[in-house]
Amino acid sequence: MGVGLGVLAGSLIAAWEPNLKLAPTPQAASAAAPIPVAPVKPIAFQEPLAPLQTQLAALIQQQPALKAELFLTDLDTGNYVDINGTTSIPAASTIKIPVLAALMEAVQQGKVRLDEQLTMTQDLVASEAGAMQYQPVGSKFTVLETAIEMIRISDNTATNLLIARLGGIEAVNQRFAAWGLQTTRIRNLLPDLEGTNSTTPKEMVELLAKVENGSLLDPRSRDRFFAVLRTTETNTLLSRGLGEEATIAHKTGDIAMVVGDVGLIDMPSGKRYIAAMLVRRPDNDLKANELIRQVSQRTYQFLNSLPVSSNSTQQPS
Repeated sequence: MGVGLGVLAGSLIAAWEPNLKLAPTPQAASAAAPIPVAPVKPIAFQEPLAPLQTQLAALIQQQPALKAELFLTDLDTGNYVDINGTTSIPAASTIKIPVLAALMEAVQQGKVRLDEQLTMTQDLVASEAGAMQYQPVGSKFTVLETAIEMIRISDNTATNLLIARLGGIEAVNQRFAAWGLQTTRIRNLLPDLEGTNSTTPKEMVELLAKVENGSLLDPRSRDRFFAVLRTTETNTLLSRGLGEEATIAHKTGDIAMVVGDVGLIDMPSGKRYIAAMLVRRPDNDLKANELIRQVSQRTYQFLNSLPVSSNSTQQPS
């Protein structure tokens, strides 16, 4: 890989998992069969957060030119807000979240190693976001470096490399279906400016909840998954509505017709919640970006006023 990209990726790896090279992935020391794929149990959400839903619906109604889709859940209680949250919408770059989950699942099963080398071929080079496209065809990147770039700067070429390594579009879609995602599908490699790749906010929240509660990934893979999501450099949407000292593991998406953000938020109080918001808009209308920020701020303020539950049995599971 190019010197600049290699140094940057190496620094990021050292920063978030310094002992990674000392922690072999499954099958590193043996030729055992891949770990069987266990069924992923569905998420059971609890009661609507009616007061918050009313507030957010009022905000959204102030922008009739926009079509906002939103789902969020308080992980303390399993209570939720659902505003058009099951309606299919172009995923834009938020599709990289389930791609990352599929990668970490494959690593966990011993099918892929984080330190193995991927070779960039011409058919996988993608325009728009990312720096890998400017490297010579034939350049090599480790799986981990590629995953970080896919999320950190939304590198489209990195995404295509990982989809190919996981067996191609159909194989990745089969993993999505196995997790219970009915709408989240890849139809074209990135950048997918036409918006053919699809998801729903509720499915994105369900996916993050399944990772968070350990039903999809084991603790090591889960920690890697969220560590990579915390490298995202675009922090202009959900992030802008959060209070001081809150943290977010997330991925944004932005094409002409849709903008969105999906993330797990940790509040200083100890409360955690997952939010996914995608907005259809007149091409590149920045009012959609501002609406996401307003919804995020209102959500944070509301949840910050609630007590932190110590009853973990109420979490979505």
